[in-house]
Amino acid sequence: MITFISKHWFTITLLLLTAIASLSLWPAAQLPDVPGTDKMHHFIAYAALMFPTALRQPKHWLIITLAFVAFSGAIELIQPYVNRYGEWLDMAANAFGLICGFVVAKIMVFFTTKKNAPIQ
Repeated sequence: MITFISKHWFTITLLLLTAIASLSLWPAAQLPDVPGTDKMHHFIAYAALMFPTALRQPKHWLIITLAFVAFSGAIELIQPYVNRYGEWLDMAANAFGLICGFVVAKIMVFFTTKKNAPIQ
């Protein structure tokens, strides 16, 4: 699974960006009831967004990460224009999700490469 995500990281990232933008800008009156809190949804979405990039860690991964933060801020600024609420705490949850997505990917890489490394 890690190999698949690492191989197709760019496509997965574009799909996640599209899903996040669509769901974040959908009018609030039409949102379905889903379990969990708003901040938890933000955290999970942005952790998932960061995971493929952190797993692959392309050459300019730090610039990509900063673009994710800017994307998050842009979404929060646009939301009031589509009958939603932009909140700084949402952006904080997004940033925390990006950090945790990065950490989880690095932990997975560490344990999978350690497991496959030759024993000396």
